[in-house]
Amino acid sequence: MEQLIAFAGSNIQMVYILILSVFLGVVVIGGVPSVLHTPLMSGANAIHGVVVVGAIIVVLKTDSTNYAALCLGFLAVVLGTLNVVGGFAVTDRMLEMFRPKKRRAP
Repeated sequence: MEQLIAFAGSNIQMVYILILSVFLGVVVIGGVPSVLHTPLMSGANAIHGVVVVGAIIVVLKTDSTNYAALCLGFLAVVLGTLNVVGGFAVTDRMLEMFRPKKRRAP
């Protein structure tokens, strides 16, 4: 815990940038009209796919005795994968609204 506090203290500008980027992201995404949601979600899925691959590479290169890094890497892979799968499910559901409905045979 002391190492984490020391890291945050020595990199305080990066912590500020992270906090500001979270707030900026919430404001920007909150202002997106629903018509643009599906294309943006597809783009986000592609980016998160790259993040998952990057997390897998980092976990593979982590020392096997560094349990904290391995746990965080595993968590990053799991959450990134859930985000990609959930994003594709939402995108597919939204695209389903634009498909023509099939008529039933009498």
